[in-house]
Amino acid sequence: MYLLGYDIGSSSVKACLVNADTGKIVASDFFPKEEMKIIAVKSGWAEQDPADWWINLKLAHQSVMQKAGAKGEDIQAVGITWQMHGLVLVDKDKNVLRPSIIWCDSRAVPYGEKAFKAIGEEKCLSHLLNSPGNFTASKLAWVKENEPHIYEKIDKLMLPGDYVGMKLTGDIVVTIEGMSEGMFWDFKTNTLSEDVLNYYGIPKSFFPEIKPIFGIQGYVSSEAAKELGLKEGTPVSYRAGDQPNNALSLNVFEPGEIASTAGTSGVVYGVLDQLNYDKLSRVNTFAHVNYTPEQIRLGVLLCINGTGILNSWLKRNLALEGLSYGDMNDLAAQSPIGAQGISIVPFGNGAERVLENKDINCSIHGLNFNIHDKKDILRAAQEGIVFSYEYGMEIMREMGMNISTVKAGYANMFLSPIFSQTLSSVSDVTIELYNTDGAAGAAKGAGIGIGLYATPQEAFSSLEMLAVIEPERNKKDQYREAYLRWRGLVVKG
Repeated sequence: MYLLGYDIGSSSVKACLVNADTGKIVASDFFPKEEMKIIAVKSGWAEQDPADWWINLKLAHQSVMQKAGAKGEDIQAVGITWQMHGLVLVDKDKNVLRPSIIWCDSRAVPYGEKAFKAIGEEKCLSHLLNSPGNFTASKLAWVKENEPHIYEKIDKLMLPGDYVGMKLTGDIVVTIEGMSEGMFWDFKTNTLSEDVLNYYGIPKSFFPEIKPIFGIQGYVSSEAAKELGLKEGTPVSYRAGDQPNNALSLNVFEPGEIASTAGTSGVVYGVLDQLNYDKLSRVNTFAHVNYTPEQIRLGVLLCINGTGILNSWLKRNLALEGLSYGDMNDLAAQSPIGAQGISIVPFGNGAERVLENKDINCSIHGLNFNIHDKKDILRAAQEGIVFSYEYGMEIMREMGMNISTVKAGYANMFLSPIFSQTLSSVSDVTIELYNTDGAAGAAKGAGIGIGLYATPQEAFSSLEMLAVIEPERNKKDQYREAYLRWRGLVVKG
């Protein structure tokens, strides 16, 4: 028997089958094989058609079922994870009204900033644990003002994973975690935020029923069963945004534990057991997967928009035809620590929360036409991404978080020895790399949701550690010199 997980990313949609008895990954795949299209009608905008998520989910699903030789009746439960903060709107017939405004779209920043001041900064931070910023609620406010013909047709709002849940079950439901990542949840009253809804004029009728993160959220419908080859009535029993889910997939549940990812965007995510926030809202705090009003478990999330997307941009535009990412890593390794004086500020993917929602774009500094070449630019890019992590981790330490060990899946930028070693050395942390991913985590989350596992620890007892990276303390001065040079550019900017 198997557990099935779907990961709805902005680059691709992944599916994973996990053996329910052993906890081992049996098959996984993703589609499309090239990065999924992001619609950018204007600078700072980023949208995707939810129909594309479903199309690619079906392709990934069919692939893993074929690889495993699995049948629909072999699937015990389904879990879903998704790119956070996106907005999906449907009418009363469950038709999508417009493309989803996704996580890296920055058009709603002014709406969030006005709400922050109008509601009251201290009230927002103490109740929402964040500024309304560029999150889902502010994106909805943009639609209300700029697309009233769309707004008047809205029956329900969702996050990307809730859309997939709707396609699977025919039911529209959400979770506290999803509501918290959209800036709809008041942690003091443990209800939808009256302040946010009243300020933006959002009716409560827009909000679907709230279901537990772990537990039965619906059953695969006859229509979805026909499309996917699943058994009708298969339970959908877990859903969470990608970063809380990534922490789950790495068995990060308790205070002081830290998880990280480095895909299109980059994240460091730590667990807290008290209501806490950064006064400048440069890092964000949401409900973790095991949050309840009785047991506070919050995820402090440092997000950097411009991470892996910088590496992929260089691959497409730096005359690197024929080179794989592994080849790029090998080439970058030929450049010394500090990339011979080049610093790259990687913030070229919209407004950055860690910079108080400033949009300073990507920039290259210290380039000398006589001594530098591709290898130096490639190394400087990876170092610049790492340095943006350290910049944010400084804020997390100021909040009282002790960051000594970081857990990550062996994927994306963590496949690069330069990236992992630089992060370990400049931040003075031990990095543990595991054989897991978001889709596998969602599958195990579904197992927890149906009671297959007695505890999360049982669910992740088979988690396989692949590598441990320790800081190069004998080269600490070289790493810190390169970081401080980079930091000076960001602070000055």
